[in-house]
Amino acid sequence: MQIDLNSDLGEGFGIWTLGVDDGLLDVVTSANVACGFHAGDPSIMRRVCRRASERGVRIGAQVGYRDLAGFGRRPMDVPPHELTDEVTYQIGALDAFARVAGSRVSYVKPHGALYNTCATDAVQAEAVVRAVREVDPSLSVLGLPGSELLRAAEAAGLAAVTEAFADRAYDSAGHLVSRRQEGAVISDHKAVVARCLRLVTEGLVTALDGTQVSVTAASLCLHGDTPGALRLARRVRDALAEAGVQLGPFC
Repeated sequence: MQIDLNSDLGEGFGIWTLGVDDGLLDVVTSANVACGFHAGDPSIMRRVCRRASERGVRIGAQVGYRDLAGFGRRPMDVPPHELTDEVTYQIGALDAFARVAGSRVSYVKPHGALYNTCATDAVQAEAVVRAVREVDPSLSVLGLPGSELLRAAEAAGLAAVTEAFADRAYDSAGHLVSRRQEGAVISDHKAVVARCLRLVTEGLVTALDGTQVSVTAASLCLHGDTPGALRLARRVRDALAEAGVQLGPFC
């Protein structure tokens, strides 16, 4: 068994910081770096890319809606052609800093509301995939199993990579529960570690209503903006390693 560990990094802006980027870069194997639309700025992008490259961590473009005030978590009705252009812009910006650091962008993952929308909205998903294909068809696309995003990526001939979430609740259909709903984020570290082990070794996760949901994932997302995120990430990584799971990037 092998699993990739990814986390959302570079999500500060200017003098505001969020998360523990340096610590998480010692834990994860892939870094989803904010590209300036929902969070991040040029200096943060440069710094995270440099430190990821130094550690051999894969760099992914975490693209989002143009929504700094809402942290990219508010649904937006962006015309498909504009969304394609905005995703293209974000990938290109991050890739410039990745190349300066001696690396490159290896994959693309939507953030927040864009991620959730692309799970079920074929039009938005195809707009994102069109940008990825036009920029570089060798890039992978990271998303939920069975999502419209991954269907569109496969149809476009791109590598579609499935992921699961360590601390997010699922519904019975295998979709993420809205953050507006109670219980959407699991805060009990012991419970998170146990569900991660079961998810990776058995391919199962218990939904919010108690349903057992089958989830096949090549990557596991560890959120970096929750209380005790670094401590939890280390516990998850150690538990997986002790269970004989190999840790390594998917691309």
